[in-house]
Amino acid sequence: MNKTAVVVGASRGIGRSIVEQLAAIDGMFVHALSRDLQKMNNAFGHLKNVKCHPFDLSSNVRQQASEIFASVGNIDFLINNAGKLVNKPFTSLTHDDIEGCYQTNVIGVMETVQAAVEYISAGHIVNISSMGGFQGSVKFPGLSAYSTSKAAVCSFTELFAEEYKDTDIKMNCLCLGAAQTEMLEEAFPGYKAPLTADEMAEYIVDFAVNAHRFLNGKIIPVSLSTP
Repeated sequence: MNKTAVVVGASRGIGRSIVEQLAAIDGMFVHALSRDLQKMNNAFGHLKNVKCHPFDLSSNVRQQASEIFASVGNIDFLINNAGKLVNKPFTSLTHDDIEGCYQTNVIGVMETVQAAVEYISAGHIVNISSMGGFQGSVKFPGLSAYSTSKAAVCSFTELFAEEYKDTDIKMNCLCLGAAQTEMLEEAFPGYKAPLTADEMAEYIVDFAVNAHRFLNGKIIPVSLSTP
């Protein structure tokens, strides 16, 4: 049976690998969304079952998403992978720094889902959070805006799952630990992660395709190391 997946934040790192691995599944068609359309076209242009869409989480998210999803039709899997990182001491954070993190990491996710539910009759929404937003985990200086926004994604996941528990739409949240990506280098310069982006993406893809048969509204840490 043919399935359709949407990946938000698809141009680099884990998101790019998620798209490539989903596209390798028989019967899967993938819609890749990112601000950087050229980078996605360069990465996925050779894949006949991938379509790229320009998508900017900084403003008018619901309108953009609604227009894209109307062209997509039915959605089986939605992976909200995009993220914005600001690494600054707390008192150096500007209003724009904080607002930017929350717009991309929380508001953008919520508005994307608002647009998507019309097109998901039965499916799985996976929100990608961070160990920095997982309650009780080790916290690091400089990441107040980023980590609190990722914690909000966890709370949203639980609230959405409760509100939609009588439907066939399931939502879960993965709090990722360290994988070797550009964003990790921005947060922890010089740190070498125990996992590659491809390895982390492999877990995410399997989770997205299969875990909603067993889980809903769960916040799951996926981490081998600190950070």
